[in-house]
Amino acid sequence: MTVNPLAPAWLRHPDDANALAAAVWPGSARRDEAGALEIGGVPATRLAASHGTPLYVIDEADARHRAVRTRRAFDAAFGAIGGRATVYYAGKAFLSTEIARWMSADGLNIDVASGGELAVVLAAGVDPARVGLHGNNKSLREIDRAVGVGVGAIVIDSLVEIERIAAAAERHGRTQPVRLRINSGVHAHTHEYLATAREDQKFGIPLAEAPAAVAAIRAHAPHLRFLGLHSHIGSQIFVVDGFLEAARRLLALHATLLEGGEVPELNLGGGFGIAYLEGDDPLPIERIAEGLAEAVASVCGELGIPVPVIAVEPGRTIIGPAGVTLYEVGTTKDVVVGLEGGGTAVRRYVSVDGGMSDNARPALYGADYGVRLAGRSSAADPALVRLAGKHCESGDIVVHADYLPGDVAPGDLVAVPATGAYCFSLASNYNHLARPAVVAVRDGVDRVIVRGETEEDLLRRDVLAHPGTDAGAAPAAERQGDPA
Repeated sequence: MTVNPLAPAWLRHPDDANALAAAVWPGSARRDEAGALEIGGVPATRLAASHGTPLYVIDEADARHRAVRTRRAFDAAFGAIGGRATVYYAGKAFLSTEIARWMSADGLNIDVASGGELAVVLAAGVDPARVGLHGNNKSLREIDRAVGVGVGAIVIDSLVEIERIAAAAERHGRTQPVRLRINSGVHAHTHEYLATAREDQKFGIPLAEAPAAVAAIRAHAPHLRFLGLHSHIGSQIFVVDGFLEAARRLLALHATLLEGGEVPELNLGGGFGIAYLEGDDPLPIERIAEGLAEAVASVCGELGIPVPVIAVEPGRTIIGPAGVTLYEVGTTKDVVVGLEGGGTAVRRYVSVDGGMSDNARPALYGADYGVRLAGRSSAADPALVRLAGKHCESGDIVVHADYLPGDVAPGDLVAVPATGAYCFSLASNYNHLARPAVVAVRDGVDRVIVRGETEEDLLRRDVLAHPGTDAGAAPAAERQGDPA
């Protein structure tokens, strides 16, 4: 076995470049008798033939199993300390009406971060009382609609929102439950762009300013009801210590706030990591839940306060591993690369029919993924590859480094696992590529849950492509975010 010197240190040379590591593939992923990848009992070749590529594929049973497992883990952990937990699915990870229905049916509430996400959840028929609204810059229209439909909680992210939400609640004759997002100062072990509780950034308010903010919220009774504090320290986090420290800091503040009135809840957010690569080792959700419950019980005991209802907001851990993206190979190219200290090595670029328009995470965060042949298996020796997209950017890389059989060729079908979270959500029309369809698979049946775009879809909003049609701008109130 010859190891390519261009391979990163963490990448193991595979004994079998066809193997599917259980940590990063949906639970149903396997190779059929012909060697093709099969997900949810549906061959990848059939999916590509029926729906085209690129194609987002979601293993329904896997996603729903993870949702139920998460809810049960937090129910058990906090039930053991005499408390109670509420699990919100973080819709920003991936949201469609069908996903919202799955999460609601499986006992999860849903967290949304915009008016558009709220519209999707409402269209799915989810009870608004089981929805929480986030956002560091909610428009007046978003606030008004959320209050008007009766969302269960709005997370206040800045002081000005107190007046805005109170005014909307008075206008609608409602009492609006609210949480206050706190910038705890806890530094999560994650990418800089994914750390959301550091001091110098846009989210939340500092701990020291919280008592005055809560007093302002309580002064707006009966239009506002203070539920409790909210914290979110980041995303794709593999260690639990940051969550524990955030819980300690917020519970100390929580105890102080109890002196002025009820504080029934504490929301500790989400951000739990998943395996994107075979060597990744995230904590099982049960250990996260147990660790948080033990910390909450301990701190509440020290402070002499009741255990509040604890809310969490996982998204990636539920939907991320359930997703796979299929691509067709268009070209392959061997590039000779000079090495430090002399000599050369070859990196094979395998270009596919998608890229940063359907998976922006590698370009945004330097995120790593793996890849496998999906249409067949091969006994050819493994070759180091870089899976590249088709966009006009040198940073348009889907997989920085992995091994595929050396006979990978144009026309081959390949699959990238763990793409269920933040791929569809971040998708764009860069270079006027149409966004892919989303197909759910289960028990040998595939069904489209989000239709793929067409070129006609792209042109429909280009008003001069259809002269004479009535395709004016959005109403001024909608553009400006004014309430209706």
